[in-house]
Amino acid sequence: MKLVYMDNSSDKGSVASTMMFGRQRPMHAVLGGGKVADVVLWRDRRISASTLIGIAAIWYLFEVAGYSLVTLLCHIFITTMLIIFIWSSAAKIFNWSPPDIPNIILQDSIPKEIASNLHRKFNDLLSDFLYVASGHDPKLFLMTIISLWIISIIGSYISTLNLLFFGLVSLQIVPLVCEQYEDEVEHLAYEAIQWMKKMYKKFEAEIMGKIPRGPVKDKEP
Repeated sequence: MKLVYMDNSSDKGSVASTMMFGRQRPMHAVLGGGKVADVVLWRDRRISASTLIGIAAIWYLFEVAGYSLVTLLCHIFITTMLIIFIWSSAAKIFNWSPPDIPNIILQDSIPKEIASNLHRKFNDLLSDFLYVASGHDPKLFLMTIISLWIISIIGSYISTLNLLFFGLVSLQIVPLVCEQYEDEVEHLAYEAIQWMKKMYKKFEAEIMGKIPRGPVKDKEP
């Protein structure tokens, strides 16, 4: 059963749902409903745990062990070549099956599909960015500026790798927590949204309202 609250900031009788980001669908559907959503929401715990361990291993290699990207790739290729060489040599001696590497690993359609999806996502992102930056939604414009400013401050104290690592870990933890404790999270989200609305109204009244504006011309019929 969903929690529903009256929105005092709007007209009487209007009801505002606390579904985060105004979503009307389950979290799994919001995340796309595919394999990515299954991994993020831990539908397959083995794959999700392996992904989290892989992210932690990459962070350890770069941040703690001090690997660079080129060095890590070279070491991976060297290790792979040595394994294949030892396997091939042992197969001749012990009559084992030699390593079978397919001639075609990826079909031609797969890279084209990936490129097409990336192109569509980039265009959607650029369209949303232009919409917000043009000031069509003042509240969203202000919240975006504030969010980017906060991220820039965090980025000045945390390395890009650590920020990316914590972001990926949060991506695998936060949606799961939101789904498991949906009512509680939505209640907190509702309270946060109401607080942000009050702060915006205060900002609009004390700062934006004092900015002098020219006379408004009547539109000709």
